[in-house]
Amino acid sequence: MEQKKALITGITGQDGSYLAELLLEKGYEVHGVIRRASTFNTLRISHLYQDPHEKGRRLMLHYGDLADANTVRRLLYEVKPSELYNLGAQSHVRVSFDIPEYTADIVALGTLRILEAIKDYEKETSKKVRFYQASSSEMFGAAPPPQNEETCFRPRSPYAAAKVFAFHMTRNYREAYGLFAVNGVLFNHESPRRGETFVTRKVSRGVARIKAGLDKKLYLGNLKAKRDWGYAPEYVEAAWRMLQQPAPEDYVIGTGESHSVEEFVAEAFRVAGLGDWKKYVEFDPRYLRPTEVDNLVADPRKAKEKLGWEAKTKFKELVKLMVEAELKLVQR
Repeated sequence: MEQKKALITGITGQDGSYLAELLLEKGYEVHGVIRRASTFNTLRISHLYQDPHEKGRRLMLHYGDLADANTVRRLLYEVKPSELYNLGAQSHVRVSFDIPEYTADIVALGTLRILEAIKDYEKETSKKVRFYQASSSEMFGAAPPPQNEETCFRPRSPYAAAKVFAFHMTRNYREAYGLFAVNGVLFNHESPRRGETFVTRKVSRGVARIKAGLDKKLYLGNLKAKRDWGYAPEYVEAAWRMLQQPAPEDYVIGTGESHSVEEFVAEAFRVAGLGDWKKYVEFDPRYLRPTEVDNLVADPRKAKEKLGWEAKTKFKELVKLMVEAELKLVQR
C-alpha cells in the first residue's frame, strides 16, 4: 500500500503536536506548516524532530502562513497529501476582541484559501485530498446546552464568528464541489501542552508556582463560566477517525459533562494539597470578555454511534494530570 501523507497546519500547537504523534505511530509521512519566527517555536514537537539529513525520515516541516494563499497552494502540489488537517488559527478567544481583523483573516479566510487550493488541485491533478477543519464549540456561544450537530450557532466573539464562517465554507465546498471536507466541532480539550494563557493551563501553572513558593496569588476573570473539558490526545484521534469514514460528515466531540472554572480551580488546589483556593485567587477584570459564553456542554452521541469514539479521561483525572505535570515542570 502507498504510504499515506498528511499535511498539518498548526503542527506546533497543542493539537498539532498530538496529531503528529498519532499519525507517525500509524505510519504516515507527516508534513507540518510552521510560521517563521525569530525564536524557536517548535517546543511541542521537538521530541518528534528528525534531522533533514536523516534517511527515511517521516516528519518534514515547511514555512508557511494561512494569510498567504501562494504557500498553501505550493505546499499542496509539493507534498501531495492524502489528508490535510487545518488546525492553524489565532485561537485565543479573549485576544480575538483585541485583534479581530487578524483573527478573521487567519481563521476565516485562511480556511477559504485552503479550500480553494484543494478544489483547484483536485481538478488539475484528479487526486483527492481529505480535509479536516478544526471547528470550535465557541461557535455555539449563547445557544442553550447541550449542543449537538443540529444546534444553531450564536457566536459571541470575533474568533467564534470567524469559525462559523470557516464551518459553513467547509460544508459549502463539500456540497458544491464534492470535496471530502469535514468539520470537527471540538469542545474544550486540554493537556499539559496547552498554551499558558488559556485558563486551564494558567490555573495548573499558577497552582504549581504557588506550591513551589514562586508566586503568592493567581489572577483570574470569570469563574462562573462552564465548559465541557476533555483530554486533547483523545480529541485528535476523533479528528483522524472523521477522515477515515466512507462519507464526509460533521461531528461534535466532547465529554457530555460541564464544569465551571471555579470547579477547575478548586480541584487543582485540592490536587496540589494547598487547601482553600480562595486564599490565593484574586479577580482581575482584564480577563473578562466583552461578551461572555456561559455554558457549553456537548451532546456527542453521533460521534459514539458513527465513529465509535467517546471521551475516556474525565474532569478530575484531567485536572490531576495537568497539575501533576506542572508540579514536575516547576521542580525541574
